[in-house]
Amino acid sequence: MTSSNAPAENEPGTKRPGAGRSALNLAAARVAANLKYRPVSAGFLAALLRLADFTALVGLGTLIHYFWVTPSEGELALRYLLPLILLPVFTISLIGTFKGYTLPAYRHPLKHIGRAAGLWAVVFACFTLVAFFLKIGDDFSRLWLGAWFFLGFVALAAARILLARLVRVWTRVGLLERRAVLVGAGPEAVSLIRALDAEPENDIRICGIFDDRGGDRAPAIQEGYPLLGRIDELVEFGRQAQIDLLIIALPLTAENRLLEMLKQLWVLPVDIRMAANTSRLRFRPRSYSFIGSVPFLDLFDRPIAGWDSVVKRMFDIAFASLALVALSPVMLAVAAAIKLDSRGPVLFRQDRYGFNNELIKVFKFRSMYVDQVDLNAAKLVSRDDPRVTRVGRFIRKTSLDELPQLFNVLKGNLSLVGPRPHALQAKAADQLYEQVVDGYFARHRVKPGITGWAQVNGWRGETDTQEKLERRVEHDQFYIENWSVLFDLYILLLTPIRLVTGENAY
Repeated sequence: MTSSNAPAENEPGTKRPGAGRSALNLAAARVAANLKYRPVSAGFLAALLRLADFTALVGLGTLIHYFWVTPSEGELALRYLLPLILLPVFTISLIGTFKGYTLPAYRHPLKHIGRAAGLWAVVFACFTLVAFFLKIGDDFSRLWLGAWFFLGFVALAAARILLARLVRVWTRVGLLERRAVLVGAGPEAVSLIRALDAEPENDIRICGIFDDRGGDRAPAIQEGYPLLGRIDELVEFGRQAQIDLLIIALPLTAENRLLEMLKQLWVLPVDIRMAANTSRLRFRPRSYSFIGSVPFLDLFDRPIAGWDSVVKRMFDIAFASLALVALSPVMLAVAAAIKLDSRGPVLFRQDRYGFNNELIKVFKFRSMYVDQVDLNAAKLVSRDDPRVTRVGRFIRKTSLDELPQLFNVLKGNLSLVGPRPHALQAKAADQLYEQVVDGYFARHRVKPGITGWAQVNGWRGETDTQEKLERRVEHDQFYIENWSVLFDLYILLLTPIRLVTGENAY
């Protein structure tokens, strides 16, 4: 990357797509465009190693059964099939719980080989105890169990050694890297850049620096990285570029400046770290993460990242597909009712803010008269709103108008569960949402959903007061910080109940 020793000129960038967003200067817009896509992600690697572990363990157990048990007992019996599937599944789940499917684990395989092997032994020991107490141990070949147990160690070790080599190659050629932006261009940034350059296993690619200062007050730009703009422009850069990490390189003594900066930056779906290599203040070791020997204070983590994002996507695809099949008669009936009730199309598409504040097109059944449809929701629908049709009142009350958004879920710009995507001009107390609630756009750190924690707790429908919007955002933030597959399932199960008993949607 070419360096720049002066701030880029304030020429307009390529787009200015939403409220609260400012155009980037030309240099920053060009860098952001080059960082729009990435070839390999941490989530992909986690899925790859999980698949390798599962395939290897199941394959070994099946092969041993075929060559040793099948000649004497015949085809694979159900009693063998259950442990063949369940033992690898439990092992992979435990390895994931102990952070065995993360980038540090791939880069240092020897430490994690022992942990993976130990968890495989724990799962096997539990199976052996269950078989003993249920008195079914004699139903299994001891040679099959013993050979599968020991060869499982070999398979887990081999998978990690091979992936570690692959990760090293991908890191060296730039396919697997963590894209970082430095916040601050003072002496602390200079020290950090030099410390990272000295680390042989550094996977951080510094894509640029943002700072309000220039010239002699920004010595870090002499290290060969471009100064892309002011700190207040960094949020827009983070929305246009796919970056992984914001590294704040400021002294801890600049408390007020740090607080103001974090207030702006935490709305981005990235990890935020603070360089701690120059600080003499020391915290407990668990407070730090390290790149080699370079310490960082962990301030914010990107929610639902890595393997979690893969699991959530698989959950969305599976349940959305089932829902479309099960609800297709209902959707056809709603479409027919809309067509018979008023003229105009059955569906309409509305611009909403999606993940990372990007604009998405959301499908809905039309609930208003065609000549009164408010695409930007400049005026929220209220009780007995004359713009709403007879059928529209019913489908809005029951949220049947949202069912076409299942297609958005399959497309990938919505999730089944998440903060609801609000329309561009939606208001509370006659003010735009982002003007009412401080840090409102932080709810866009995850993909929006058809239903959410706020909706099943009664905060759906009209937001005519500041308190209603604040409660909705509070519930959205709680969901983001406490996400799990079981939480998603719980919200989905509650949704139809709340639709029947809720009173806030018109």
